Amino acid sequence: MLVKTKAIVLQAIKYRDNDLIVRCYTQKSGIKSYLLRGILKSKKGKFRAAMFQPLTQLEIEANHKDKEGLDYLKDAKVARPYASLQTNMYKASILLFLAEILRNSIQEEEENQALFKYLEENLNWLDQAEKFANFHLLFLVQLTQYLGFYPNYTKIDLPYFNLLDGNFQYEEINKYCISNPNSELLKQFLQTNFEQLHHIKLNQTKRKDFLEMLILYYQLHLQGFKKPKSIEVLHQLF
Repeated sequence: MLVKTKAIVLQAIKYRDNDLIVRCYTQKSGIKSYLLRGILKSKKGKFRAAMFQPLTQLEIEANHKDKEGLDYLKDAKVARPYASLQTNMYKASILLFLAEILRNSIQEEEENQALFKYLEENLNWLDQAEKFANFHLLFLVQLTQYLGFYPNYTKIDLPYFNLLDGNFQYEEINKYCISNPNSELLKQFLQTNFEQLHHIKLNQTKRKDFLEMLILYYQLHLQGFKKPKSIEVLHQLF
């Protein structure tokens, strides 16, 4: 079936000598993978390898099969050229990290308009942002809403957050219950948005500890979720 859709690149892997396998999150069909033959060799084709950098936003025309396997990409163009995401070292490191998170988190080959809109809007926000040191933290917190394990904050005033159950509670009942300072930070992130994010002040140690907690939260709720290799780069830069 021939489909025109927006797509966000999650990964491009070299295949054989001159080919790429590109994995995308599409607006209409969820996760899809495409084999691009000869893209690393030919300079005359319609595709360029630079189009498939992590989290590039594309408009594509593709032939999607109903069965598993690689699909055919008929046409593609960059939907929104970034102003700074791929040239600013700090933002580029966030892109690599988030692309790895999304590859580990999203598996469905089905439409999810709300999730696609979330990714699209907030990548565009980061591209324009001047203060973004905590962007990846709020991004991960809010992403859980679309993945099915957003923290239950109906009892947000209670001191402990249970990573296993996703609830705030009065006392510690298992080894996954956390208290200050990470539970208090989580409360702040649950009650803010990207425009107000710069009001949360963190040093490198607090930012690292909170991110490690979020990764554990993802591991507890997503089967097979792996700790991103790129996390160490973020720890060093932020």
